[in-house]
Amino acid sequence: MSMAYALTDSRVMVTRCVRRSLRDPEAFFTALMLPVVLMLLFVYVFGGAFNAGGTYANYVVPGLIVLCAGFGAGTTAVAVATDMSNGIVDRFRSMPISGSLVLVGHVVASLARNLVATALVIGVGLAVGWRPTAGPAGWAGAAAMIVFFVLALSWLAAAVGLLAGSVEAANSFTFVLMFLPYVSTAFVPAQTLPGWMRGFAEHQPFTPIVETMRGLWMGHTSTGAAVGHEAWIACAWCAGILAVSFAAASWLFRHRTAA
Repeated sequence: MSMAYALTDSRVMVTRCVRRSLRDPEAFFTALMLPVVLMLLFVYVFGGAFNAGGTYANYVVPGLIVLCAGFGAGTTAVAVATDMSNGIVDRFRSMPISGSLVLVGHVVASLARNLVATALVIGVGLAVGWRPTAGPAGWAGAAAMIVFFVLALSWLAAAVGLLAGSVEAANSFTFVLMFLPYVSTAFVPAQTLPGWMRGFAEHQPFTPIVETMRGLWMGHTSTGAAVGHEAWIACAWCAGILAVSFAAASWLFRHRTAA
């Protein structure tokens, strides 16, 4: 397949997945409204009880972005599992296109949905008192971190969707990804957690990702570590997740579609 045909087919698959999202208004608006509801809930209902060393809105925005990315990845896992169970992939394989581009379409559509949700989180955060101090370089670095993280998480979701035996099993992936950010520094500093939980919070992938975005936007991290140190750890986690997930998704797709 030539590069021109591959790009054209990829564009078609991405368009298909985006249109599919728009045709499921319940899931689409849930993905968009969830960040708003969580932002208002954490800032106005729980925020007064948390001592994060400043305005809670300034602390919580990166954590909500990570949480919503986890929810979006769960949606991607369900969409991939649905495609694998309803026979559409077999129809694509009968056409002169690469069936694996179905995964590319889901991943790019997931990235697009998450970027829209992220923009909404940022907009609502600014409305409720979030005041980042970053310059253009800090914003660019935070945006790159978000894209890298969502891309890795989307390929992980694609692999889970292929591995799941049913749509219901893939849907459970959402709950796992939405739970992990709570046991990190996304919503409270690690030093406020019990000792046995603090070790897990400090050494799981969501914490350095959250701290990198927090450091780039606010100029400091909640762990006291340098922003560059957290960024290297976050990039290592994202690169590892992306590499393993891409390889696993590719192998699983070939295995499940083998004639």
